[in-house]
Amino acid sequence: MTVLFCGDPHGSYSQIVRAVMTKAPSAVVIVGDHDLEQPLEEVLASVVDMGIPVWWIPGNHDGDRTHWYDNLFDSGLGGFNLHGRVAEVVPGLRVAGFGGVFRGRIWHPAEGDGTPRFTSRDDYLASLPPTHRWRGGLPLAQRVSIWWEDYQHLRTQKADVLVCHEAPSTHRHGFAVLDELARSMGARLIVHGHHHIGYQAMLPGAVRVVGIGRAGLWRLGVQPPLAPVPAESVPTAL
Repeated sequence: MTVLFCGDPHGSYSQIVRAVMTKAPSAVVIVGDHDLEQPLEEVLASVVDMGIPVWWIPGNHDGDRTHWYDNLFDSGLGGFNLHGRVAEVVPGLRVAGFGGVFRGRIWHPAEGDGTPRFTSRDDYLASLPPTHRWRGGLPLAQRVSIWWEDYQHLRTQKADVLVCHEAPSTHRHGFAVLDELARSMGARLIVHGHHHIGYQAMLPGAVRVVGIGRAGLWRLGVQPPLAPVPAESVPTAL
């Protein structure tokens, strides 16, 4: 079994389709910033037709435009949103999703003492005048923000892999709170996007980190019972 992790597509999906056709992974996981001009299931119709599940988390740009948001969250693959939960994407491999980005007006661990300004969506909504709401709820941009309540929920879960849009502390613009989240969940691997740089690193405690470049691909082999085999980088032309 293999899982194909896909870096921020930003509207480019041909490399995912090619890799699926040639490598035939058991599942696909996309790490955010989709920038969809069509619903996700239409863009990846050939992958969906093969019966390969396509999991995803949102990135910050998925809240930039209404149709980008709708083509992702309200798509036929909306139920495969990994954010804030753990799913067994292939038998024996539990993957947790943590999409979006930190924002100063909500929670930014590197600003001040790192304390969230709002610990929940309800608290933030209560501070907003009705004219600042979108579709009766959160403003569009804040729907892809990182919320303290989601972080706290995931800390109570167990997973083998943490997939996030933001980076952990291995990247110079990363966050140690994501290191801590992975450790709390028992995850031995973090896969992230956002910064468009492909690299691999290790955190203390033998937590492996893989950053995926823009529209990049990275393949993880899994042998049940869970024992990741050496991962393979899949070359792609951008």
